[in-house]
Amino acid sequence: MDTLDAIQINFKPGQLALLNACLAFLMFGVALDLKTEHFRYVWEHPKASLVGLVSQIVLLPAMTLGLIYALNPPASVALGMALVAACPGGNVSNFAVHLSKGNTALSVTLTSVSTIAAILTTPIAFSIAVKLLPGSEAGVQEISVSPGQMLGSIVQLILVPLLAGMALSYRFPELTGRIRRPVRILSLIVFIAFIVVAIAANLQNIYQHLSLVFFIVLLHNGLALLTGYSFARLFRLPVTDARAISLETGIQNSGLGLILIFNYFNGMGGMAMIAAWWGVWHLVSAFALAMWWGRR
Repeated sequence: MDTLDAIQINFKPGQLALLNACLAFLMFGVALDLKTEHFRYVWEHPKASLVGLVSQIVLLPAMTLGLIYALNPPASVALGMALVAACPGGNVSNFAVHLSKGNTALSVTLTSVSTIAAILTTPIAFSIAVKLLPGSEAGVQEISVSPGQMLGSIVQLILVPLLAGMALSYRFPELTGRIRRPVRILSLIVFIAFIVVAIAANLQNIYQHLSLVFFIVLLHNGLALLTGYSFARLFRLPVTDARAISLETGIQNSGLGLILIFNYFNGMGGMAMIAAWWGVWHLVSAFALAMWWGRR
């Protein structure tokens, strides 16, 4: 599996700039759905909100580090696992929670807060994890980036489009109501299409090495879902809250992780494979779990 460390999935500078723009547009679409009441929910339901945020921002990276020590994967795979765990929640989690008959309001709140907080939590959590990874003293830190570097990209990719989207929604609510759904659908289609086209040239590497990360992602994601649910029930939260927290912990914005990998790690194979396959598998696992819960 060490051959993964030597593989690179590269983009040309123009492609990378377009990929960044696609993610920014996707986040702009997400922002059109954000409202002040999503953030007020934290104050109105502090226990559930705090448990959910701790599960996602603290427990997931900690569990990931423990799993890395247990599996001892190659350095690039370990870095990919750490980066995915440091990313904020993915917005598709809200729909999955709705299907599961969980607390959708809590899910939207956790996604909103974790996305805003990712401006700081993602670079900080990743930098801490890198220092604690096995073999960090032997060179893992040399292929990491500083929190300040990552912060600059996250501000451009998340904060700026989020503020623009929220400002448009606040200033022109009628216009926002008309464009919200088309923008959300278009942004998602454009982003997914570009990822597919851009990685098409690397299909041979992906085909040859996907099996090496398949079960790692399956185990990592399964433990994330279990961690969120168990932590919520430990604090005696209702089952509906536990379902929301489980899915929020298990669905991560791996698209952001992929872009950071292409920007700062030269498309390092193990990292890119983990983030790309997580982006596919967490949809399968989360929606399967949501459908099962929804029928109970």
